[in-house]
Amino acid sequence: MTTTREAGLIGADDEEQLKFTKSEGRVDVTHDDDFLRIQSDHTGVVYCGQGRRAIGEIIQWLILMWEVLDSEDIENKVEFI
Repeated sequence: MTTTREAGLIGADDEEQLKFTKSEGRVDVTHDDDFLRIQSDHTGVVYCGQGRRAIGEIIQWLILMWEVLDSEDIENKVEFI
């Protein structure tokens, strides 16, 4: 896992963040509603509305997704937690 801060992408627009995660073969995990309107090609987005779930619950969902989904299952899709 890499945070936006660790990747040096604080202040970067959504498209730049998606470009980075695609180059790394990763998915974006976010609570930013803007990612729900993505039009570009991407490796996948996992969305959880801010304050809707505890961090432990989010982590459990992410582990489950990692265990059962292939990259093709999430590519160009938004999965909701």
